[in-house]
Amino acid sequence: MKKLLIIVSLIFLASCKSDDDGNNRCNFLQNIGVNRTISLNLPQYSQLEFATNSVLIANEGNGGVYVINVGGNFRAFDAADPSHNPDSCSFLSKDGTLVTCGCQDANTYNLLTGLSEGTQTQCALKEYRVSVNGSDLTITN
Repeated sequence: MKKLLIIVSLIFLASCKSDDDGNNRCNFLQNIGVNRTISLNLPQYSQLEFATNSVLIANEGNGGVYVINVGGNFRAFDAADPSHNPDSCSFLSKDGTLVTCGCQDANTYNLLTGLSEGTQTQCALKEYRVSVNGSDLTITN
């Protein structure tokens, strides 16, 4: 019985991959500390009180942080394309709930889900935590 357990354990260990291809394709963005509180009472953030509206908070994360109201809840995503090395073209420009990079491949992502639209990419948008305390939102990683 002991030999059988050892053989099964060895087979299990031998089948494990030392390299996860999916994760290695999405390591372009740095893990920059984000800890920012915004108030929905301020005019520049008041549009977040309505569903599907979003704002860009500059100078946070890799390329800024987009915060979006998803029907009473809030999500926050880095404004840099996770499928590219940081570059001037990797900033994600907003058009409604979609954001698109300025690089040649023009990757497009949905701010409601964080997933790519159209041509599918291996990477989803880098998401940050959003905590709600009254009219204040705290975005952290």
